[in-house]
Amino acid sequence: MSIEVRDLTFSYGRRDVLSGVDLTIGSGEFVAFVGVNGCGKSTLLKLMAGLLSPDAGTVLLDGTPLASLSRRAVARRMAVLHQSLPPVPGLTVRQLVLQGRYPSRGPLGMLWAPDRDQRTEEALELAGVAHLADRLLDTLSGGERQRTRLALAVAQETDVLLLDEPTAHLDVRHQLEVLTLVRELRAAKGLTVVAVLHQLDHAARFAERIVALRDGGVHADGPPARVVTPDLLAQVFAVAGRVVPDEVHGTPRCLIDHPLRSPTVAEHHFT
Repeated sequence: MSIEVRDLTFSYGRRDVLSGVDLTIGSGEFVAFVGVNGCGKSTLLKLMAGLLSPDAGTVLLDGTPLASLSRRAVARRMAVLHQSLPPVPGLTVRQLVLQGRYPSRGPLGMLWAPDRDQRTEEALELAGVAHLADRLLDTLSGGERQRTRLALAVAQETDVLLLDEPTAHLDVRHQLEVLTLVRELRAAKGLTVVAVLHQLDHAARFAERIVALRDGGVHADGPPARVVTPDLLAQVFAVAGRVVPDEVHGTPRCLIDHPLRSPTVAEHHFT
């Protein structure tokens, strides 16, 4: 499923966040949004998911305007992994993942749904949390909770997976585990993946395309080897640094030297 953003503009009150953004994401791509805090990465993702309404412009799913679709219809096409999971006392991992079946089953289907079903069990297995199925959510570690949320998204059986900072609040090991799992799920299910990532090295290693945002628009867009440059570090992240090839993975790796003084870099926090 392709996603097309046409002339998208959005503001929070009087503060402009995105202005005239044009972007097309092809079916099966793994795209990472990068940029400083407040540049609009998460806002753009939420607009693409229909969680926010643009001030101007439109989002198209396979040529169909997102605004013309019901929330349930959108949920059949796109699964969203939010930055955090709200507290749900007394709910087990399996019970949460089962909720991902709602868009396809509907309220009556969920009412008569068994405690287990094949799609839910498959999602638990694919996300590597089947062994945690009967654990309460509030007993899980950060990495376990993140994999559980991925299982919830997989259970929706959508073609598109939107990830809002999937590695937030995780240590380095669990960051790598989650991103590796996303890459494996994409390969296994043929998903289109769009992820907001803070670590530029992670974006370069795991995504095949990077979109860098600055000043309300797309500053750079393309494969990591072309996009991740010292100029990008200076102009988008306001740091001086070097870019070298990773000896193991062959992807660009950033070596940061020092911050730069740049009044043009966004200081607002609207992610």
